[in-house]
Amino acid sequence: MATITWQIDAGHSQIGFKVKHLGIANVSGVFKDFSGEMVSDGDVFDQAKVCFSIDVNTIDTNNAQRDEHLKSDLFFDVKRFPGIMFSGKLVPRGEEYQLVGDMTILDTTKPVMLDVLFTGAGTGRFGEKRAGFEVIGKIRRKDFGLNFHLLNEAGDIVVGEEVKLTADIEMFRK
Repeated sequence: MATITWQIDAGHSQIGFKVKHLGIANVSGVFKDFSGEMVSDGDVFDQAKVCFSIDVNTIDTNNAQRDEHLKSDLFFDVKRFPGIMFSGKLVPRGEEYQLVGDMTILDTTKPVMLDVLFTGAGTGRFGEKRAGFEVIGKIRRKDFGLNFHLLNEAGDIVVGEEVKLTADIEMFRK
């Protein structure tokens, strides 16, 4: 079977996150610039190799001051570590998949497992084959060296340690 390379269509995709603020509400954000590829055996996605990168400098939480704080050396340190990287594969799990691989944030690489739902396939406007995926999962920010720690006067942690990741990805055959 011939291998097929699929590329993320960033104009029809989104990568986002949520993290608790003061343990009471989620703060959501997105990364506006990212790219990635998947290499599959034909149109079968089982064991497809996946790699993507995210430009951390494009973080957007709808608050410019918070975004600058997240880009600083207290969090992502985008001057030294401008990207988040992932390399892994899609492993079938019943009717769905698990994205299993290594994620690098700052200078720390850790294994991650994210749940993936294949949301459909079709043909684009120009005849190109397309496929959609929904990705959800969680990581602990401190596992990757994102160690910012601040308590309020009541002793509550200001920024939660668990980060919920979400992505809606549309890919096209190259």
